[in-house]
Amino acid sequence: METLMASWESAVCTVNGIELHYLRTGGGRPPVILLHGLTGSGACWSPLAHALEADFDVIMPDARGHGASSAPPSGYRYEDHAGDVIGLIHALGLDTPVLLGHSMGGMTAAVVAAQIGAGPGKLILADPTFLSPQRQREVFESDAVEQHRRLLSLDRDEALAEALARHPQRSREVVELVTEARLSTPIRAFEVLTPPNPEYRRLVSAIDAPTLLVIADHGVVSGETARELQEIKPGLRVERIEDAGHGLPYDQPERFEAAVRSFLG
Repeated sequence: METLMASWESAVCTVNGIELHYLRTGGGRPPVILLHGLTGSGACWSPLAHALEADFDVIMPDARGHGASSAPPSGYRYEDHAGDVIGLIHALGLDTPVLLGHSMGGMTAAVVAAQIGAGPGKLILADPTFLSPQRQREVFESDAVEQHRRLLSLDRDEALAEALARHPQRSREVVELVTEARLSTPIRAFEVLTPPNPEYRRLVSAIDAPTLLVIADHGVVSGETARELQEIKPGLRVERIEDAGHGLPYDQPERFEAAVRSFLG
């Protein structure tokens, strides 16, 4: 994977007073921005980016507090992440890029798309954090931070061994990328879990771009929620990936890539 990434641009741009790092496949093709989830990094998208780079200019930013981007003391709400993505779009002079976001990145992509109207060419939301107020409170009050704090106390080999045992169905390269990203994420990034989240129904109703919602049979967004969103936004396309959890791009990468390619045409 390092060999594959060696030909990609690794750069930093200044947005909203922070340094935002990104990987980019380049080539003057239609731009696609991939937004990772909490404790991820742009590099975690490497397998999908490698599959898409012949047809698209794939841009993989590290969200603030993740990867090689700045980690300010505060400012990790969805509005902050969305502002960074909008700043990146402007800084790189991108015209109607596709936005694809997973989990936290999915909610971020929805906020961006709702704010910039027809700006994104298309929008792909992979099991975004569309949570009810009660579920938001449950996640916020859970032991997620303490679990991450324990992970940060491990060395790389220990963390990798745990991850490989927990996700035997995932490829080793993906588990390594995700583990590296987790170990570089500070506790302060978990501020994004602070309720309330942006109201996802209002966001979806404000989105003009053609939208694909990818859900999993063991994910965050239920089939019932997906149907509700289709009523709010007629034309919303929904793809369900079986035998996958919230980490569906990692659990079923080939099926996820097929859904993305079908939507992008």
